Amino acid sequence: MDSNVKELATEVLPYIRVYKDGSVDRLVDSPIVPPSNEDPETGVSSKDIVVSKSPPISARIYLPKHVEQSPKVPLLVYFHGGGFCFESAFSFVETKYMNRLAKQANAVVISIEYRLAPEHPLPIGYEDCWTGLQWVASHSIDGGLKDEPWLSTCVDFDRLYVGGDSAGANLAHNILLRAGAEGLNGVKIKGAFLTHPYFWGSKPIGSEIKNNEEREKLATYMIWHLVYPEAPGGIDNPMLNPVVEGGPSLAGLGCSRLLITVAEKDFVRDRGVSYYHAVKKSGWKGELMELVEIEGEDHAFHILAHESETSMKLIQKLAFFIV
Repeated sequence: MDSNVKELATEVLPYIRVYKDGSVDRLVDSPIVPPSNEDPETGVSSKDIVVSKSPPISARIYLPKHVEQSPKVPLLVYFHGGGFCFESAFSFVETKYMNRLAKQANAVVISIEYRLAPEHPLPIGYEDCWTGLQWVASHSIDGGLKDEPWLSTCVDFDRLYVGGDSAGANLAHNILLRAGAEGLNGVKIKGAFLTHPYFWGSKPIGSEIKNNEEREKLATYMIWHLVYPEAPGGIDNPMLNPVVEGGPSLAGLGCSRLLITVAEKDFVRDRGVSYYHAVKKSGWKGELMELVEIEGEDHAFHILAHESETSMKLIQKLAFFIV
């Protein structure tokens, strides 16, 4: 046997392989690209910033063209997808998406680079995103932290939004619950959008596979056990299954506007729809909640097929939500 061949510990295809020596192969990552002084397609400027040195958290921030100090513009804090274990705020597809979203919404956008599992198992990713959001909110305080001028001089903190896709939408949901329970340095989150949220559970719903053996082979099941092996309740931990009995009340979501988007062919489509109805029944006192389903499309199509007309329309829909 070749001594140089690494021994496999686990894999979730086609996404990731983990070896017994602790090394990881991320099989579907988009290439990392640098920020741009002025994106040639959108005119949006971007730069990379340090949010925290300990723990190490960074971000890419986007500024639309012609944004000035007055009038100030909305702010979107974004959490990228990738099953908590791949993709990056600095990748090509994420940067392409953020540039378009910043331009369409005429908003400052900051995409948090949280640490990935399995090297950094959950709940580390949740904590990183909460730390990043707190750091962003600290720029709203007069005489407070002023590390990033695009935040302190260009942003209207009365129009703070959070958003994410797939695992990033899961992160956004859990951030909203924490903001509702703990507050956010006096800043209120105006709205949030969850795009194709990665939720799951042990009991099948809708059109999901019913056979338990087959369900345990699905990426939605295997990824969670890879990224959060110590999760209390396993696949029915409320962070993954927000409608599980005994979980936190969805009435506590800390925002006043909520947009949930699902895709017809998406394997987690029914979970997003279930979440929408659960929030409606929870007693949540927000001013607006909307469910949008895109026919004929699959999971994260707006990022993976970013040049399609349907992708452009979804980005426009998300941008129009940020007011």
